Amino acid sequence: MTARSKQPKRAVAPYRDTPRGHTALVILDMITEMDFSGAAAMRRDVAEVASTILKLRDAADRIGLPVVYVNDNFGEWHSERYRLVERALGSTDAQELVARLAPRDGDYFIIKPQFSGFYATNLPVLLPKLGVDRLVLTGISADICVLFTAADAHMRDYQLWVPEDAVAAQTRERRRWALEIMKQSMDAETRATTQLKLPTWAKTDRKK
Repeated sequence: MTARSKQPKRAVAPYRDTPRGHTALVILDMITEMDFSGAAAMRRDVAEVASTILKLRDAADRIGLPVVYVNDNFGEWHSERYRLVERALGSTDAQELVARLAPRDGDYFIIKPQFSGFYATNLPVLLPKLGVDRLVLTGISADICVLFTAADAHMRDYQLWVPEDAVAAQTRERRRWALEIMKQSMDAETRATTQLKLPTWAKTDRKK
């Protein structure tokens, strides 16, 4: 159930699609300046989520799962990965967060112009090349970009795990109702990483 045996030095994908049956860890909008409306209210939760995501990323590395960053373009339509990371590292409010979670050379990085990671991005092209049909969605915000990405993934028949301790929102209530929508309307697994481990979920028979 793994798409690769170990993290490569560079993020490369097969030229043609790979047979389905693999899992990917998706990290949404964690390369951020934390300068948006409501950011101050969620700073503590975002720090906790970052720690959880790092543990998931380490687990993904151990079992050979691809890690895909999908990130807002900050309104820079001609930007690219290194410029966005450098810009976020220059933010006093987010410097430590971004330094901890910065993508590595073996991670995929996709820039998105809107809420959903699928809208006008290369994600719908990349995932089939990796043979991915199961996604672990993490990041911010649970009730906006994570929710919109989950909806698009569900419409494309991806199996979803959105760990409740790996997503944040401006309030705990907004996170709760977003997770409930994803669970009830998108058949997403939402158990925390303390209750469900990545290797277990990645190997789960999708027909069960």
